[in-house]
Amino acid sequence: MAYDIAGYAKNPLGFVKYAFPWGDGELVDSSGPREWQEAFLVNLGARLRDGEINAFQAIQEAISSGHGIGKSALVAWLILWALSTFEDTRGVVTANTENQLKTKTWAELAKWHRLALHSRWFTFTATSIYSADQVHEKTWRIDMVAWSENKTEAFAGLHNKGKRVILIFDEASAIPDKIWEVSEGALTDERTELLWFVFGNPTRNTGRFKECFGRLRHRWGNMQVDSRKVDGTNKTQIAQWIEDYGEDSDFVRVRVRGLFPRASSLQFIDSDIVAQAIKRPAISNIGDPLIMTLDIARGGDDNCVFRFRRGLDGKSIPEVRIPGSEVRDSMRLVSKAVELVMLHKPDYFFYDDTGVGGPVGDRIRQLGFSVFGVQFGASSPDPRCANMRAYIYSKGKEWLFAGGALEENPILETDLTSVEYSHNAKDQLLLEKKESMKARGLASPDSGDAWAMSFAYPVAPLANVGVRKGEGKTLHEFDPFDDSRQ
Repeated sequence: MAYDIAGYAKNPLGFVKYAFPWGDGELVDSSGPREWQEAFLVNLGARLRDGEINAFQAIQEAISSGHGIGKSALVAWLILWALSTFEDTRGVVTANTENQLKTKTWAELAKWHRLALHSRWFTFTATSIYSADQVHEKTWRIDMVAWSENKTEAFAGLHNKGKRVILIFDEASAIPDKIWEVSEGALTDERTELLWFVFGNPTRNTGRFKECFGRLRHRWGNMQVDSRKVDGTNKTQIAQWIEDYGEDSDFVRVRVRGLFPRASSLQFIDSDIVAQAIKRPAISNIGDPLIMTLDIARGGDDNCVFRFRRGLDGKSIPEVRIPGSEVRDSMRLVSKAVELVMLHKPDYFFYDDTGVGGPVGDRIRQLGFSVFGVQFGASSPDPRCANMRAYIYSKGKEWLFAGGALEENPILETDLTSVEYSHNAKDQLLLEKKESMKARGLASPDSGDAWAMSFAYPVAPLANVGVRKGEGKTLHEFDPFDDSRQ
């Protein structure tokens, strides 16, 4: 058994299937993890085996969910897997309240420890689980610690150089930022396998848990689990909540859908409008041109994002997202842009022409493709808007009201519903700057900006464009503002 379990050091799903008596005794009605749990464990194992995360970088995973999905069971499995498959593993588990920690998190661990085929390997107490071998009981253990902003020693002292460290936050939305900061500083040992998992209902739209899905999402693996899509949840209760509060109410968003509450009363695009767009089927007319857009990263944590829209259809062709760190060589981005143009043959290609975007557009033109630059800070064609960014978002909002359809994309949904607005001294619409959004713990709205860019210029229906007389060039080679077209 020891030999078998040691083989699951980089295969947490294999460990879970091996270590418990599925289909027998208390688990007679269970054949294994639920679908979402299995997906999480598969992804974690793949990252470990593929070397994506090395000994100098922590694995950081954040799960935002509704109620009743089996979150506490997954927490228990991760603890037992981490302990069982790596000698002298050390760790800390905490939660939003001491009561939650004792009655939910630790109680669930007690159950799964009792069911484990190798339970005798570890001693379980009210506050810790540690090796039954007296030689290792101080060095091979995980402790339950109720957090305190005034006593952070347990988190600051979480070091285990050359071994494995696991840190788990349950109901992480209510754990103060100070605990996160101290814990982050502790996970600095070199050549150590560092595992940090945070779980919870997304009860607050500020704080570090929210930032795992916003400003810091490039550092965290994200999963949002909708209770309606999980086997074994109370579908009758969920249906009553939806009937009583409404599907897009904050109550249902948090407790059922695993989504954070609405951003604020100042958000420019309502969550309801975006939710409706996600539900709609993709519809377009035969004469609608295909528009491709590119929002270009400025480096750091931003991403380069390609998006596509044909009429009211903004969902059929999925967006392409590339971390800014991977395209520091702008020619790699140019190569990807040309690849997508050749694949999808868009009729118009709009790109972010601000700053580093200029050379990218110039090179694409040199290769014989027509592209049209968009400068977010340029003057607006509509005097009611302070600049081009406010204009394209307002045109996009009109498109949503007109029946535009979007794919189910948590990043895009967050981007569109997080932008706040105000008015300047001339009573012109002014959208929140990216810097201000980052200060609120949100990521740069790269997907949102790429989506809005498709509304920068008017585009003619295909039936009215045709080809220039005697030249035989294709549609996407022409400037959409060239009046010589026939």
